[in-house]
Amino acid sequence: MVKRLAWRVLKGLAWALGLFLALNLLLVAFFRFVPVPVSALMVQRRLEAWSTGRPYAARHTWVPLEDIAPSLGVAVIAAEDQNFAEHFGFDWQAIEKAVQHNETSRRKRGASTVSQQTAKNLFLWNSRSWTRKGLEAWCTLLLEAGWSKKRILEVYLNIVEFGDGIYGAEAAARTFFGKPAKRLTPSEGALLAAVLPNPRKFRANAPSDYIRGRQAWILGQMRQLGGDQLIRDLEG
Repeated sequence: MVKRLAWRVLKGLAWALGLFLALNLLLVAFFRFVPVPVSALMVQRRLEAWSTGRPYAARHTWVPLEDIAPSLGVAVIAAEDQNFAEHFGFDWQAIEKAVQHNETSRRKRGASTVSQQTAKNLFLWNSRSWTRKGLEAWCTLLLEAGWSKKRILEVYLNIVEFGDGIYGAEAAARTFFGKPAKRLTPSEGALLAAVLPNPRKFRANAPSDYIRGRQAWILGQMRQLGGDQLIRDLEG
């Protein structure tokens, strides 16, 4: 009886996993061309608010990459993933450096690429489990195989969390700076990128000294990476 029950559980899990992987394939193909209306992270945040009885109003407006200031794309690449144009989803050098750093430091450092973050935000839940990490790797490979770098960046900039209930460049630009994402300055783009390690703690329109320091560093890295030309050079 126990063996039969265990077999049924394993069979059910296998079916669920297979369905999840197949659904990922379909969604990656679908969202290669279609704007993303909602992400898994948006759903998770809404459920968290509902479970605690907290009022929650999400702001999210999809805009094409052409309607987002190139400097914001450069800023997030400078801050989060400087080898974005070269890697196939995973920056192994950054991963190795993060492992070495975390062995000797109490402040942990991550090494997730823009591709990994896009996969996680779009399809998965927020946690540090090995199961989530394994599924994230699968979804990342699907994005890299099925989308161009420009498409990955476009989706990332449209679904990334910039604040509590604020998703994507357009909502962030209008909330924090009162303007469309197309008119963001390099300084404002660097501020938005600076809050990404913890967007529900830091605010781009009320930056702390720490965020101002990150902004200055990001602006310097943006210049070294070639500025807006970096976005124009991405594959189509």
